[in-house]
Amino acid sequence: MPRSLKIYVFWRFPVKEAGRLSFFGLNLSPLIKVKVNFKSNAYMKRRILLALVGVLVLYGLVTFFFADPVPDGRIPSSAIFGDNSLLQHPQDCVLVSAGSHYQRSKAGEFFLGKHYREVWAVPVKAKVFHMNEVEGGLSIEKLGGGMQTTSLTLTDKTGRRFALRSVDKDPIQVLPAFWRKTFIGSFVRDQVSATNPYAALVVPPLAKAAQVFHSSPKLVYVLPADQDFKQYSNLFGSKLFLMEEKFTSRASVAKELGAATQVVDTDQMLHRRFQSSRHRIDQWAFARARLLDLLLSDWDRHEGQWDWAAFNQENEIWYKPIPKDRDQALCLYDDGLIPWLATRKFAARKFESFHPKFKDVFGLTINAAFLDARALSEVSLVDFRRLAREMQVALSDSVLRVAAHRLPPPVYALIGEETFQKLRSRRQLLVQTAEEYYKILAKEVAVVGADEPERFVVQRLSQGKTVVEVYRLGKGNINIAKVYSRTFFADETQQINLYGLKGDDIFDISGSAGKGSYVTIYGGAGKDQVTDKSNVEGWRKKTVVVDDKKGVLVQAGPITETELSATPTDVPAFVRVRLRE
Repeated sequence: MPRSLKIYVFWRFPVKEAGRLSFFGLNLSPLIKVKVNFKSNAYMKRRILLALVGVLVLYGLVTFFFADPVPDGRIPSSAIFGDNSLLQHPQDCVLVSAGSHYQRSKAGEFFLGKHYREVWAVPVKAKVFHMNEVEGGLSIEKLGGGMQTTSLTLTDKTGRRFALRSVDKDPIQVLPAFWRKTFIGSFVRDQVSATNPYAALVVPPLAKAAQVFHSSPKLVYVLPADQDFKQYSNLFGSKLFLMEEKFTSRASVAKELGAATQVVDTDQMLHRRFQSSRHRIDQWAFARARLLDLLLSDWDRHEGQWDWAAFNQENEIWYKPIPKDRDQALCLYDDGLIPWLATRKFAARKFESFHPKFKDVFGLTINAAFLDARALSEVSLVDFRRLAREMQVALSDSVLRVAAHRLPPPVYALIGEETFQKLRSRRQLLVQTAEEYYKILAKEVAVVGADEPERFVVQRLSQGKTVVEVYRLGKGNINIAKVYSRTFFADETQQINLYGLKGDDIFDISGSAGKGSYVTIYGGAGKDQVTDKSNVEGWRKKTVVVDDKKGVLVQAGPITETELSATPTDVPAFVRVRLRE
C-alpha cells in the first residue's frame, strides 16, 4: 500500500521527479505513471484513457458488491470467537478467525479475488495475551503503527522491548478523506485479504537456514476490554496480534546478534555511512536477505522495513541487515479480475503475487529500489550466483516443510502443501532469478563516497570492462584503505555515477577501450580534482563532470564533458525529502 517514506538524495543527484495526477485528492500517478516529459501526447492519452476506463469499471463492479459506503475510522474487531468449548483451558487459549469479514460470494471472488479469504475466516488456536504474565510482566512504552497496522511497544523489567502488531490491517488512512466513505475505501480494505495473515510465522525457519537475522513472532489474542491496556483497551481488545522481540536494546542485541554493539534504523545507518567510509554496509549479507525476500515474494521492502546491527571489525564498523515486518510475504493479489488488471506491468506492477514461478522480478523490487541502489552497488554477478546456490542448498525440502508447518494447523490444512510446493519451485529458480535481479541493479550504479577525502580510481579496459576502486585518503593524499572495488561490464551497466559528497576528492580515470560505460562524476562540496586520461572509441563523451567552477580542477581528456555551474552549492551529504505522500 502507498505510504510516506523518508529517502535520501545525494548532492546534485539527478532525480527526475514524477508529475502528480490527482482526482479529488487521490494520487493516480502510481497507477498511470505520469512522466515529466509530456511530449508523447498519444502515449499519455492512452494511459489516461485506460485509467479512466478502469476507474469506471471499478466503480460499477465494486459498488455492486459493496452497496453500503464504509464508515470513516478503523474497522471493528476482525477476530471473532470460535467454539472455545473444544479447548481444555479456554482461559488460556481461544479459537478465533483473523478476519471472517473478508468472505465474499463466488461472484465477488471472481471480480475481487479469492485471495486468502478462507485463511482469514478459518478459526485458529491462539494463546490469550496476559500483559502481567508474559515475559515476567510487560509495561506499555508507546503506541505505534502506521496508516495500516495497530501496534504497541512493550518493555519488560530488564529493558527488553517487544512489539505487538495487529494481524488485520486497516489501510483506509492512506486515502484522502473524500474517498474513505466510498467504494474505493471498501475496495482498499477488502484487498487486505490478498495478504496471508500468518506469513510472518513461516519466515523464521527459512531465515535461520539462510543466515538472515530474524525475529520469531508468536500469535496471541487480546481479550475484549482488557484493562491492562489502559486507555488502549478498546483499540486492542478482541483482536489477533503477532508478538515479537525488537532488536533495539542491549539485552536483545547480546542475546540474538552475538558481538553486535548496537542496532540502528536505516536513516541512522545511512547517515553514518555517508559521514565516514569507516562505516561499511555488509552488502553481501544484504544481498542474501534480499534473495530471501524474492523467495517469499515480499515486495514491500522499503528502507523503513530494516534495522541494522553494528559490528566492530578492524577499526571499521560493519552494518548487517535485520529485516522487519513481513506483512506482504506470500501475498496473492492477481487472482481476481479487478486486482489482476490493477497489477499489470502498465499499472501497479509492484503488487507481485506468490506463485510457483517468478513473474515480474522488476515489479517485485520496485519498493526497495532506493535502498538496493545504496546497499548493493558492490555485489557482482558472481556473488549473486554464489549466494543463490548457497541458499538453495540451505533451504532443503525439510526446512521448507518445517516452515510451512509453522502455519496454524487449520491453515496448513487449507494451503500448507501448496505453500511448500511454491517455496520449493521458487527455490529451484533462485539462481536465474538472482541473475535477473542483478541485471536490473547493474543498469545504473551509484558509487558513493563519504564526507571525507577519497580517491576514485577508474580504469577502462578491453572487452568493455570498467574497474572502479575507492580509497580513503590520509595525509599527503596517500591511499590508506580500499573501501570499494568492482568491475563493471558495458553490456550490463550503461551508467556509473560517482558521488564524492564532502571532502577534497580525487578522481583519476585512465585506460583505453573499444567500448565502455558512461561515467558521471558528482564532485560535491570541497576542492575536487578530476584527471581524465581515458579514451573510448566512438564520438560520444563517456566521462561527464558535474560540479561548480570554483570547486573542481579538471584535466580533461578526449572523451570528457564538463557541466560546471557558476555558483557553488553548499549542500549537506544528504537531504531528507518525502515521496509517495
